[in-house]
Amino acid sequence: MQKILIIVVVMLAACVGCQWNLRPSDDNDAVAVNIDRYDQIERIYLTTGDFAALQQLKTAYPIQTRTLIEDVLGIGQVSDSDINMRFLVFFQDTTLQTILSDVETQYADMSDVSRELNRAFLRLRQLLPEVSLPNVYTQVGSLDQSIVVGDGLLGISLDKYLGEDYPLYLKYNYTPQQRSMMTRQYIVPDCIGFFLLSRYPLLCDATDEAHQWHMAKIQYVVNRVTGREVFDHPLISRVDSIVKGQKNFSIDKLLAQSPLAASHPNVER
Repeated sequence: MQKILIIVVVMLAACVGCQWNLRPSDDNDAVAVNIDRYDQIERIYLTTGDFAALQQLKTAYPIQTRTLIEDVLGIGQVSDSDINMRFLVFFQDTTLQTILSDVETQYADMSDVSRELNRAFLRLRQLLPEVSLPNVYTQVGSLDQSIVVGDGLLGISLDKYLGEDYPLYLKYNYTPQQRSMMTRQYIVPDCIGFFLLSRYPLLCDATDEAHQWHMAKIQYVVNRVTGREVFDHPLISRVDSIVKGQKNFSIDKLLAQSPLAASHPNVER
C-alpha cells in the first residue's frame, strides 16, 4: 500500500490571482470525478451496528476503511481481531454521535459540491493533461484531518466542514481563522490544493520563505481552476508576474520550481 498523505485543513495564508483564460470546455455533461458517499455507509454502521453495513465497508471500501481506522483515527490495525468492535465503540462518544448526525443533515445533498469539484478537475486537466485524477469519497473522522490523499484516492472528512459557527468548533477552541475555512465553500479548494500538494510536495529541508512561496503557487492554481478568489495574499502577484512573463507557460514547471525561486522568482523563466 502506498504511503497515505494526510493534510490538515488550514493552509498557509492564501493567494489571489491574475487573469487566466482557460478554454471554455467546462462541459456540464463531462465527468471528471464523482463523489462516493462512503460516509453514509460508515454512519449506518456507527449508529446502528448493522452487520451488512460493516461488510460493505470492508469489501467495497477496503482502502478507505483501512485509511480511516489506521491513519485518521489511529485506533489500531484493520487486521486486529477486535477492530470492528473498537471502531464501533470509539464512535459511541456523544460528541462523535452528534457529528455523525450533523453531517447527515448538512450533507444530505452534495450535488453543488460535486458539480463544482467536477468543473475544477476538468479545468485542472486542461492545465495538467497528464494528471491522473483521484477517486473522491467522503468520510467522518474525529475532528482530526480534513483531506486524505493516497493510493489514487482523495478523502474528504466532512466533520471538518460543518460551518464557521459550528458549536463544537467553538467548544474545542479552533481559532477564528481556522473556523473561517471549515465551511462548505472550502471543500473544493482544499481538495484541489491538497491534491496538488500530493503531486508537488513541500520540501522538508526548505526554508519558511520557500514553503510560503510554494503554497502561493499552489493556491494561485486553486484560484484559477475554481474560478473564484478563494485565497488572497501578496505573494500571488509575484506568481502572476512569472506566469505573464513566460511565453511557453507550464503549470507543471511552475509548481515543480526549485525552492530557490522563493528568493529568486525568475530563476527558471
